[in-house]
Amino acid sequence: MICYPVPALIYTGDIMKITYINHSGFLLETRDCYYIFDYYKGELPNLDKEKEVIVFCSHFHKDHFNPQIFGILDDMGMTYQAVLANDIRKRNHLSGMKITYVYHDQTYNLDNGTQVDTLLSNDSGVAFIVKTKEGIIYHAGDLNDWYWDGESKTDNQRLTSAYRAEIRKIKGMYFDAAFVPLDPRQGDHYADGILYFLKNVDCNVIFPMHYWNDANVIKRFITEYPQYKSRIRNTECTKLILMKGRISEIMKPVGEYDNVKR
Repeated sequence: MICYPVPALIYTGDIMKITYINHSGFLLETRDCYYIFDYYKGELPNLDKEKEVIVFCSHFHKDHFNPQIFGILDDMGMTYQAVLANDIRKRNHLSGMKITYVYHDQTYNLDNGTQVDTLLSNDSGVAFIVKTKEGIIYHAGDLNDWYWDGESKTDNQRLTSAYRAEIRKIKGMYFDAAFVPLDPRQGDHYADGILYFLKNVDCNVIFPMHYWNDANVIKRFITEYPQYKSRIRNTECTKLILMKGRISEIMKPVGEYDNVKR
């Protein structure tokens, strides 16, 4: 798939630049800082060494927490700190960096002015609500309306109830951008979580994630739920600039790639 280039970013006001890395991993750039969420694998773009990096990891699963990210940042000469779910502390002995270990349903104020709120994941760890000077971001981690064929009805209902209870905590809140699972492994239930999120939370743009390299699931969602087309981004081609709660420059949204070569 061809992705059209985005013009160079010029900071004029409250701007955030969002770049997709891989799986559930995203890079958010603000005027003074970089935020990396749930790095699993993939290349980072060139980073400005004058800016600090804050690495967020929602839980210990290897597709959401890869400690190699710290070596990558070392090689790039970056200054960084980490915000890690507490379940990572028990399994990884990290040192030589500033780490904030976080629990669910808490608020943390970082030294650069960023506020981090957490929700309880119904799988493992937490979901993040990150408030910067430029905007508010939601990263779900593995908080989702999980439904698995072969599991008991009771277990699937428990996961659904737990998910909805967490989303109700942020019902009516506004986010400039949200990163939400859209997992094709769930079959006909692939969109249950993102639909509940869309119906209960006010969000400028949503980036589907956790789709295991099957980006067709994004197009499937837009085809089945066209009423949400304007809010769903084609994550595979994401380099997006948000200015004061609106899209300033963006890769084409889902549905506008149909005539490009693949």
